[in-house]
Amino acid sequence: MSDALDPEVVELATKIFDLARQGPAEALVAYVDAGVPANLTNDRGDSLLMLAAYHGHADAVRALLARGADADRVNDRGQTPLAGAVFKGEQDVIEALLEAGADPSAGTPSALDTARMFGRTELLRLFGEQ
Repeated sequence: MSDALDPEVVELATKIFDLARQGPAEALVAYVDAGVPANLTNDRGDSLLMLAAYHGHADAVRALLARGADADRVNDRGQTPLAGAVFKGEQDVIEALLEAGADPSAGTPSALDTARMFGRTELLRLFGEQ
């Protein structure tokens, strides 16, 4: 038995992760609807949701969440999609993640820590901090 990855599978996975980065929600979730796991991660532990959130694609974030993506799934560095959205200042993504129940205190650094670090007082209030 070979441990080598099928080049066609690698090519497909690359395409799906690129869709998450680029944001066309319909194209991305068509793959999820066809059986790709909503919590699929790359070699750094970044989920489709993490990539869509970090790159500011609120529609893709909402669509992935509606299909079971874990709002608090951390990558290999301990970061959550919410912390990534806070870092990038993606307000629509932040709101979509919070509506889905994302925890501002999850991850390292957490979304709370990130908001504090960048002096985002409006987000601290949104997260219930003063």
